[in-house]
Amino acid sequence: MAESFKSSIAFLRTANSAPTPTIYEAKDKMGLGISPPLSPPQSDTKSIDYKPSADNIVPTNKEIKVNWEGGYTFAPIKEWQVSRAMTKRYGDDLYRTAVSDVVIIGAGSAGLTCAYALAKERPDLKITICEAGVAPGGGAWLGGQLMSAMVVRKPAHEILAEVGVPFEDEGDYVVVRHAALFTSTILSKVLQFPNVKLYNATAVEDLITRADPSSPTGVRVAGVVSNWTLVTLAHGLQSCMDPQTITAPLVCSFAGHDGPFGAFSVKRLVATGMVEKLGNMRALNMNSAEDYIVNNTREVVPGLITGGMELSELDGANRMGATFGGMLGSGYKAAKEAIKFLDAHQIVDGEVVGRKETA
Repeated sequence: MAESFKSSIAFLRTANSAPTPTIYEAKDKMGLGISPPLSPPQSDTKSIDYKPSADNIVPTNKEIKVNWEGGYTFAPIKEWQVSRAMTKRYGDDLYRTAVSDVVIIGAGSAGLTCAYALAKERPDLKITICEAGVAPGGGAWLGGQLMSAMVVRKPAHEILAEVGVPFEDEGDYVVVRHAALFTSTILSKVLQFPNVKLYNATAVEDLITRADPSSPTGVRVAGVVSNWTLVTLAHGLQSCMDPQTITAPLVCSFAGHDGPFGAFSVKRLVATGMVEKLGNMRALNMNSAEDYIVNNTREVVPGLITGGMELSELDGANRMGATFGGMLGSGYKAAKEAIKFLDAHQIVDGEVVGRKETA
């Protein structure tokens, strides 16, 4: 029965081969006058006089041409070559990043800025980014309320200049003509660093912890548990489907304000008893919010640095609204804190084994 299909598309694809009338035939007998859609065309080969022709047989030795008058031809390829090209590299990435130096949660404006500053300063580090969305960038593709321009208060405009994003100087602040210009620029630069790997459509659904007698709670964060976002959503934020893990001595979390995946790390810290409670983000106050977020971006528990709007949820700081200087500055500050952390600890196979002795 059609009702047994979860997808009406699946039913329609099999309707023509069924002994019973199609859905269109049944409705037509009821006098509804419904006809099959013109597109896509029927794929029932019994109703089509299909014969392979020279036009749809691809020669294996065809000449590669760039000809915009109807003669453009690609190099030959086999379908399995495409599959292997993707799966081999993805598998190699999973193998290589299973032990990372830093994991960044969230590829929004703060997370991408952190990744950029960290990768540029320390090309020796293995940096892995997990982004739950298919499109990295978070809310930084638009400036605010579906408007294009991005406002950045000084002195965070220096980060724009460093990355190479043009802006209009308005005195105390600058304006990027389209937020997507910033996001696409910094994203392209981050992805070109050979020591950075971005997993988009990949949600962090838990944190890895290790015993740490020096910590007030006796534990430290030691990596993340990740899964494809669709799997996580289908089975709850902590899915029963086997996840992957990434071991790292340091996690930098920029999961944003509260939401389905928002403020994930700090909420998990409360749930596990590593933090007593959340301060909950206060109402909007641009003048106080941005200074606070940059200045207080820090290691909130051993092994976990938090910044951006997620820090607002933890500390009860004000919301900053559609001004992005605090996000950029928080990401940059997190990178500096990460370097201090890594330089101060002894690390073996991605795990902290002690602090380095100072001279």
